[in-house]
Amino acid sequence: MENKIENSDPSITKLLEFLHICERLKTTKRTGWIDNNIKNPESISDHMHRMSILSLLVKDSTLDKDKHVFSEMSVVHDLAESLVVRIRFYALHFFALSLILSVSNFIQGDITPLEGISKIEKNRRESEAMRHLCSNLLENSSQSQEIFALWQEYEDATTNEAKFVKDIDKFEMILQAYEYEQSDNKDLERFFETTMGKFNHPEVKCWAEELYAKRQVSKQKNIKEH
Repeated sequence: MENKIENSDPSITKLLEFLHICERLKTTKRTGWIDNNIKNPESISDHMHRMSILSLLVKDSTLDKDKHVFSEMSVVHDLAESLVVRIRFYALHFFALSLILSVSNFIQGDITPLEGISKIEKNRRESEAMRHLCSNLLENSSQSQEIFALWQEYEDATTNEAKFVKDIDKFEMILQAYEYEQSDNKDLERFFETTMGKFNHPEVKCWAEELYAKRQVSKQKNIKEH
């Protein structure tokens, strides 16, 4: 066993280190829910998993990429959150884009607007974290270049695919906010106010409007009961 470790392939050693970093996605709780004292807040991995499922449900045939690419983007979009140190204790093209965003955010720490960090600084930290992952740990392999390209595509938000995944990101957030309002008896109005009118994809916009309406019915029902 010792000889195998001594003679291990450095590239595989780095790959395992990368996977250990990704494990933090499963254990790091989403900052927005911690800030609102949610009893059992979801992890970053929880968020990107449902994003991936949502991306597979779209019926839009005008989008250029295959659905699996949306899922990939969903899973990668928060990847950076796994590396950047936080000052707190809890410090396929669509699928790829969501995944990359999740890993990116995780590396740099799931920074929220409430922390007062500018968008430029947030992007700088995420970019630095992603370059470390892709260039150092994944040794700039073709796969790592694809991961970085998907993350960059999401950040630039110039393609229809990236814009769609950003809509999915916002929708999953308010869907979770509604569910926490029901389970934790919370008023999470801020999440709905900040996303109102921000959806661009027609189908996701319909999903959001239906959720807003459902939430209003629920609020009115609660008022009558009290």
